[in-house]
Amino acid sequence: MAQKHSFHIPVMGLGFTVDTPLKVSQFGIDSVISIVDDILLERMRKMYCNKFKIPYREISDKIEDFRAKRVTSYLNLINELAEKKFEEFKNSTIEKGNDIKEYLNKLPDSSIIKEEFDKIISQNFNLKEIKSWINDNFTMGSIDVNIMTKLDRDNYFKGEKLPTEFNDAHAALRGFANSDLKSSIILSAGMNPRLYSYLEQFDDFYPNEEGEIKKKIVLKVSDYRSALIQGKFLAKKGIWVSEYRIESGLNCGGHAFASDGYLMGPILAEFKEHKEELIQQIYDVLVPALNNKNKTLPKSVLPLIITAQGGVGTSEEHEFLLDHYKIDSVGWGTPFLLVPEATTVDEGTLKTLAGAKEDDLYLSDISPLGVPFNSLRGNTKDIEKLEKIKKGRPGSPCPEGFLSSNKEFTDTSICTASRQYQRIKIKELSNENLAPEEYKTKFEKIIVKSCLCVGLSASALTVNNIEHENSDKVSICPGPNMAYFSKIISLKEMTDHIYGRANVIARTDRPNMFIKELNLYLDYLKNKIDETKDSMNKKQEKYLLTFFKNMEDGINYYDNLFDGLKHKFEDTKKSILHDLDTSRSILQNLHLEIENLTLQMVVAK
Repeated sequence: MAQKHSFHIPVMGLGFTVDTPLKVSQFGIDSVISIVDDILLERMRKMYCNKFKIPYREISDKIEDFRAKRVTSYLNLINELAEKKFEEFKNSTIEKGNDIKEYLNKLPDSSIIKEEFDKIISQNFNLKEIKSWINDNFTMGSIDVNIMTKLDRDNYFKGEKLPTEFNDAHAALRGFANSDLKSSIILSAGMNPRLYSYLEQFDDFYPNEEGEIKKKIVLKVSDYRSALIQGKFLAKKGIWVSEYRIESGLNCGGHAFASDGYLMGPILAEFKEHKEELIQQIYDVLVPALNNKNKTLPKSVLPLIITAQGGVGTSEEHEFLLDHYKIDSVGWGTPFLLVPEATTVDEGTLKTLAGAKEDDLYLSDISPLGVPFNSLRGNTKDIEKLEKIKKGRPGSPCPEGFLSSNKEFTDTSICTASRQYQRIKIKELSNENLAPEEYKTKFEKIIVKSCLCVGLSASALTVNNIEHENSDKVSICPGPNMAYFSKIISLKEMTDHIYGRANVIARTDRPNMFIKELNLYLDYLKNKIDETKDSMNKKQEKYLLTFFKNMEDGINYYDNLFDGLKHKFEDTKKSILHDLDTSRSILQNLHLEIENLTLQMVVAK
């Protein structure tokens, strides 16, 4: 059945999309749940069971394989509730024409379903025919899940390390594999060979003769080379990647995995140019692997879709990605944080988000993973963190530990945002007898880390009136795009904005998404240069020069792209080309700085 919407709602934090499918899937909108935090999922399951008067049996952390069982139970519940809601919605449309309109009005104007419905109601029809047509044409949005592959902490029972399959990401994967869902798992944050190999254990990830896969694999990637490498790695195990989800390195929310200066436009162009080659190369690896495993061979080459997300903010940009790069779907993440009908954000954080300007949205060092993390100034979790520091008690109790990855002082992994780690690290720092300025710099690098496990799930607990066992303070991770959305938005308003039927952006100075990302990368390169000013080595020099060259190529690509466009971005093309000229000048000045640092390095030798 044809896809109804040309956008999807990506995963956001641990809790902001934890129940989004239950809110939007009835309208045919795809969305994604993070399944890392089994504690949050279990608490949400209890809440929904009570709400809908469904018998609830706790899955205690004392029973075997509780993490996977919690994930499976929550996904099955959401799937059951969403399907029931969808069936009720379809049945109600027979008596309530407004429900049909509500579904159809959220679709793009070009939707074939809209045309067909107009034809039906213009002719003689009966309720039986309408019901049959609805059943054939109205479909639920997919209930997809996400695992950040780096969150694969070892787990222990009575002091004994458990086998790898009980690691966090492995258990979450098993929970999804054992669920009733027929949907996709999005694997993000790079390749985890052990986790990827674990996929082989579950039949639902393999295709049948018709090429259907019950549980599909989606890889979030930042470039074509990464897609090819990871796709072949999985194909050798008989696993097909059904979708590559291209995300901007910096113009996105959450953790920011910056590329080496590769910009989104050229990356999308490479996927467009080599899509068929990508499919064939990986399929040629898949077939012998399936044969070796005595698995069913599909009758024909399996389908592959390419999607993109990161910074899109207007219907014109949305359509451009679809038309010019032949993208199958566009992810709209950050703006949906302002849509209470779709995401789960508490009232106080909503107000802070709506009032946020460019300077309020920044790339922070707060993540315990050591990866840059998009953050919002004034979030209540940061305020709480600063209060603890003033009281001389930096760090968090670390009640959940999903981001524990440091073994600097312990045999088992602990979190760098934890009170335990920061106390030991600060004591070690105090013994170094550093100059005040150097001590301050290193001290701030320690205490900047924040407890994201609690912060990214707190909003979901608040909104659903679930008691907070730990802190009720919220961390939130919008992308830079949030600066241009400044009010609470209804789901209808948001879909109208995406499809060009309305405009929810009041500001007139929003830069094109490609220009915004370009400027973010210029700032990122400048910061990288500043980091090397004291003593640059050959490895850093090579990195900076590669970064510069890739950005230079990207600016040249955009120059040719926008200069040659007809009937696209007509109102903004002049300013886009001007911004490109400005960016080129800034980049050349940064290149001069790199050359000067290279000269200093040579002289120092």
